[in-house]
Amino acid sequence: MNDDITRIGTGARMSEAVCYNGIIWLAGQVGAPGTSVAGQTRACLAEVDRILAEAGTDKTRILSAQIWMADMADFAQMNAVWDAWVPQGHTPARATGEAKLATPEYLVEVIVTAALK
Repeated sequence: MNDDITRIGTGARMSEAVCYNGIIWLAGQVGAPGTSVAGQTRACLAEVDRILAEAGTDKTRILSAQIWMADMADFAQMNAVWDAWVPQGHTPARATGEAKLATPEYLVEVIVTAALK
C-alpha cells in the first residue's frame, strides 16, 4: 500500500486533485461564465481530461461522477455533451442534481473520482 498523498494544482484554498492509494479525487470543475450549458459542460469535461492526464490516467478509469446543475431544465443539453464524451463500455456510476453553484453564472459543475493506472 502506498501511503503517499499527491496533490495536483494545490492552492491556498484547495487542490485541483488529490491522489491516494490508487485513487484520484478531482475538485469540482466549472466552465466559463457566460457560455451555454453545453459550452460549460464541454469546458468541465476538458478540464477533467487535462487533470486525469496530468495524473497519468484517463476517463476510461472514472469510477464515479457527480454533476451539479443550476437548473435541471438543462439536463438534456448537458447529457448530449456527456454522452458524446464518455467512453462507451466505461461509463461510471453517476449522480446529477440541482443546486445553487458558487456564482449564478455557473450552470454546471462536474466532480469525478477515478482509478490511477
